[in-house]
Amino acid sequence: MAGTTGGGRGKRRGMITGINVTPMVDVVLVLLVIMMVSATFIVSRSLGVELPGSRSSDGPAPRSATVTVAADGSFAFGDDRLDADGLGRALSAAARQGDELTLVVRGDREARHGAVVTVMDLARRASITKIAVEIGQESR
Repeated sequence: MAGTTGGGRGKRRGMITGINVTPMVDVVLVLLVIMMVSATFIVSRSLGVELPGSRSSDGPAPRSATVTVAADGSFAFGDDRLDADGLGRALSAAARQGDELTLVVRGDREARHGAVVTVMDLARRASITKIAVEIGQESR
């Protein structure tokens, strides 16, 4: 029952002097369990990202090179258009120049997935382990 009355059986009903909070606590606990389960699901489905450091860090700035994959599947390393073999040689030469290299892959929206995978495979063969994919900001 939602509350108790001050009178007994057969007497006139008085004011409710107590409120049973058990149903409210039950609802709050159910909502809490639903939130905890959904939060665990959201965290487990998210992507792991390595956050960038600040500009005032003690380490040197990383070197980066950019490979562009066009819609027709052609490659460009910097400003030079290359085929797959030439790109492999250019990536190997860039990787041998000293500090660890970060490769930025810029793919056209219409580029085939296989062309982007080819660039990543060539980078792996050239011992480049840090690869980033550049994306554009969508306007709303």
